[in-house]
This record gives sequence, C-alpha cells and structure tokens, in this order.
Amino acid sequence: MLEVRNLHVAYGAAPALWDLSIRVGTGELVCVVGPNGAGKTTLINTLAGLQRASSGSIIFEGRDITRLAPHKFCQAGIAIVPESRRLFTSMTVLENLELGSFLPEAKARRRETLEQVCELFPAVRQKLAMPAGSLSGGQQQMVAIGRALMARPRLLLLDEPSLGLAPSIVMDMFDAIRRINAEGLSVLLVEQNVSMAMELATRAYVLEEGRIVMEGPARDLMQRPEIRKAYLGLD
Repeated sequence: MLEVRNLHVAYGAAPALWDLSIRVGTGELVCVVGPNGAGKTTLINTLAGLQRASSGSIIFEGRDITRLAPHKFCQAGIAIVPESRRLFTSMTVLENLELGSFLPEAKARRRETLEQVCELFPAVRQKLAMPAGSLSGGQQQMVAIGRALMARPRLLLLDEPSLGLAPSIVMDMFDAIRRINAEGLSVLLVEQNVSMAMELATRAYVLEEGRIVMEGPARDLMQRPEIRKAYLGLD
C-alpha cells in the first residue's frame, strides 16, 4: 500500500531524515519508534504532505504522490492525527468531526461515519455539542482520531497518540487503534511508548538521528538486547 524509498527531508540546510525506506502493507499496523528528535514527526508530516521531501519517493497504492499538493494527500486516501491533537477548541466536538469529512465521498457518508466514530468512542457521543476545548486530554485525542476517520482514509497516520495521557486512558487509546486496524484500515503509528507500540504492531522500525537503524517483526525486535536496554530500561 505505502512504500517510501530513499527519502531525504531537510529543514533548510539541516537534514532531518536520511535515505529512509519503509513500507506499510494493506491492512497492516506498522510502528516507528525512537527517541525525541529522531525525526518521527518529520516522517509523519512528510507522509501527510505537510513537509516536502528533498529527494526520494512516496508511493501510495502504486501511485507516486511525492510532489502532490498537501491537500491532495488527503484526497489520495491518507489521514493524519497530528501530535498534540490540534483541535479547534472554540468549535464544538461535532463541528471538529465534520471538518474531517469534506471530500465528496466522505461527505456523502458523513452520518454513517459519525455513528461509527461514536461507537468507537462512546464518550464522544455525549460531548458532541460541547466546545472541544472543554474536553479532557484523552477525550480530545478521541476527537482527533475521530476527525481523521471521518475522511474515510485507507491509511491512518498517528503521531504520538499517547502523549500526555494518563496510563488508563493510554490503554483505552491503544485498544481503539487495535480495533480500527482490525476493521481493515492500514495504520502507521509513531510512538514513544515503545512497549505498547511494539505489542500492537505487526512490524516495527527503529528511527535514530533521521535514519532507520533496525526493522523487523515487532515481537522479534522486542527481544533484541539493545532495544530492551535503550527503550525499556532492561538488561
């Protein structure tokens, strides 16, 4: 479904990603883990069209979308849940969700998708008429994921969905992501919570200083001594 080949991304003269290649298969849940500053958010933003690649290619469903205008990444079938959620806090929850469904196909099925989002996140149904800024952090993250789902994407990009959330809410959030993927949606998850991300994913990439340094089945990577020591604090 998604194949990234030899991707280079820079901010001015400062390189952020180096010769990066990853892939996500249809219906697959893949995670990218790594320390702060590794380039995880840059990767997600580039795959969403928000950051331009210096070189390399992004192939989605057999089509090269590397140079598309940012809004056409969404038209192609890719939706992003950005770090820190970025909701319109003075607008209602319903208005925030509806902003995700302005593509013709998504708009035609808005009511159906809204019901699916409310089934996935029952707490959201009770808050539809409230300002998004009045919700808790966990509820806002639910709305952010719901807004992306309203576009009816085929690939969902998640940037640090557990950031700043209480441990109990994190468990609920990862369970929701698991259910989203189980329904057939491909997911690329960028996450600092390495143990949870690796447990959820089928395959994983480790990103350090803008480069992929390890990749493979998530369960296999979790057994690597360097992963256990660096990210889990285990010898």
